[in-house]
Amino acid sequence: MKLILLGAPGAGKGTQAEIICDKYNIPAFSTGNILREAVKNETETGLKAKEYMDAGALVPDEVVIAVIRERLEEPDAQAGFILDGVPRTVAQAEALEQMGVDISRVININVSDEDIVKRLSGRRVCETCGASYHTIYKPSKQPNICDRCNGRLIVRKDDEPSTILARLKTYHEQTEPLIEFYRKRGKLAEVEGAEDLSETTARVAKVLEALE
Repeated sequence: MKLILLGAPGAGKGTQAEIICDKYNIPAFSTGNILREAVKNETETGLKAKEYMDAGALVPDEVVIAVIRERLEEPDAQAGFILDGVPRTVAQAEALEQMGVDISRVININVSDEDIVKRLSGRRVCETCGASYHTIYKPSKQPNICDRCNGRLIVRKDDEPSTILARLKTYHEQTEPLIEFYRKRGKLAEVEGAEDLSETTARVAKVLEALE
């Protein structure tokens, strides 16, 4: 089972990836964690990536794909894997195909921009222990106070409305074209992201059951 999860930032890809990992005992990879692991292990491509990262530059597609290929060749990925937020562009998707990576299914989690802003702008994080809350879906018992350690709850820069809108703009311009790319290849499954996590999970599970 080789999966790609697509969706805007805040659509719930990471949460669904964790649930699928636990159920099917396969690893999940994002560009960020693959790059960090390659740099830490000082692989040849990891060192190339580090040069760009140290310079504060974007890591080029060919280096990103080379790092991903290295990781997918590891023993723990042979029974299957999930790519979360990878590929980010059509160029990266084409490079994956040229590498011979055969994806079983691409699951696109649809959530409107309006709901994304509501979800992300309501997130709060404890600056002391890192616990996560949400003003609507998971409020703390006392406003802006962590239930666990009484630390102060803050809004991360990534969750500020202006940052969210900028991230959504990038997603629509660079990543959304992947939906049509994979639809044309007969790989795409569309799932409507619900406010209720269990409902989204059930919809994703139906897609996966068809692959078993």
